[in-house]
Amino acid sequence: MLNGPLLSRMLLFALPLIASGVLQQSFNSVDVAVVGRFTGSHALAAVGSVGPVIGLIINLFIGISVGVNVVIANYIGQGNRQGVRNAVGATVVLAGICGVAALALGEGLAHRVLDVMGTPAEVVDDATSYMRIFLLGIPLMLLYNFGSAILRSIGDTRRPFYALVAGGIVNVILNLVFVVGFGMGVHGVAWATVISNGVNAAIITVILMREHSDIRLVIKEIRPHFAQMRKIAAIGIPAGLQGAVFALSNTLILSAINSFGATTTAGSAAAINYEFYCYFICSAFAQTGVAFISQNYGAGQMERVRRVFRLSLILAVAGTLIPNVLIAWKANFFLSAFTTDADVISVGTTRLMCVLLFQWIACYYEVAGSAMRGLGFSMTPTVIVITGTCMLRLVWVLVFPLFGGEFWQLMLVYPSSWLLTDVMMWIAYRRVWRKVSARVSVSSAAGTGE
Repeated sequence: MLNGPLLSRMLLFALPLIASGVLQQSFNSVDVAVVGRFTGSHALAAVGSVGPVIGLIINLFIGISVGVNVVIANYIGQGNRQGVRNAVGATVVLAGICGVAALALGEGLAHRVLDVMGTPAEVVDDATSYMRIFLLGIPLMLLYNFGSAILRSIGDTRRPFYALVAGGIVNVILNLVFVVGFGMGVHGVAWATVISNGVNAAIITVILMREHSDIRLVIKEIRPHFAQMRKIAAIGIPAGLQGAVFALSNTLILSAINSFGATTTAGSAAAINYEFYCYFICSAFAQTGVAFISQNYGAGQMERVRRVFRLSLILAVAGTLIPNVLIAWKANFFLSAFTTDADVISVGTTRLMCVLLFQWIACYYEVAGSAMRGLGFSMTPTVIVITGTCMLRLVWVLVFPLFGGEFWQLMLVYPSSWLLTDVMMWIAYRRVWRKVSARVSVSSAAGTGE
């Protein structure tokens, strides 16, 4: 990451990340497709209605893995080998703590949250059952994600992808066996996901234990290195809070969607899968930016940091815009993978046209926010996203009924909030860049005795 051409190396880093994100989302998408095709639209609505709630819980803790990536990559840039080893041991402890906390939180709130969200009565029981089974795999999912963050810090995105491929194959096979073969419905797809998460976690653990570099996982070094945990938390907790509040805003929107009935809930659930897929393209280049920026900032190479940011932004926008347009253009074709119900497809098409077609707008604030975290400013993008995106969505959900209360009007909250957040993030990033550049210049001058 510190030397040589950037474009080719960033693409080699990002492409497995994109594939990993798509595959990980496919766990849920296959669940949705199998129940939608073989069980019916009510089961489709049940599984789809749980997504934002699970996302809220997962994002709260997975955000901490951003801190893992930043801290270890920064130590590598500094050449601090002991710091790397201590951070790896602390990461496994954090993964265990976060996994147990996420499981307990989710199991305790499952039915209550779904009721508060106004989940349609005909699907709420299935939705609760799906969520409670799914949550049993959360500790395994977090172990995989934290382990992947360790590998990303050295530029390795291929092996986490291979682990996901194995888990994905298991997930698809078990979905068909449990649902089509045994008729287990939503319970079957939930158990398939739990088992596949176990496969992912086992593979990533073995990879780390057999690693030959400083990031190797050594059992006796798995302990709470509090200095490293504080550094990881300082970067990761704001990222986790941002993800959680962001997911909360989407949960509020889902509550409004639920008010339209089970057909609208099902159509939205089918369409949102493609938003997740395209988001992972944007997110992959944002994660690429934070990894490259962390190492180069640690090494004091600010011009290279500037180039990484620009390339990350260009690649994110181009990579997201193309599938956004393609999927919206062929909406009926893509939505038919999840359902054959014409009314459900109509609702899904509306969402694709109002939301997915404009998703590329979100790339700037994703990349700029990741860049600021790579530079050590994690709370700033969190505050901006909460203010620019989440608060606007809350207000929109409350006032859109006053202007007709149509589904398409509700969906316009997404591009509007993305645009507002972009403007705020642009202002903040310019200020952070000036501050960091001045700090590095002073440090370099002191180091050379000038």
